[in-house]
Amino acid sequence: MAVPKRRKSRSKRDMRRANHDKVTAPNLIACPKCAEPCLPHRVCPSCGHYKGVQVKAASVAS
Repeated sequence: MAVPKRRKSRSKRDMRRANHDKVTAPNLIACPKCAEPCLPHRVCPSCGHYKGVQVKAASVAS
């Protein structure tokens, strides 16, 4: 049975555990129709286009 020879320090333990909490920012692209930032492979929230086709009514921002 494998048993650690030395105790891990608090620093090493916490560094190992910290990798589960990393959060990355979403990858935004410019919409080809309106040039607004939107998520790839999704309908543009500002103009409603996806792959050059109007799939949703454009949202009206006031």
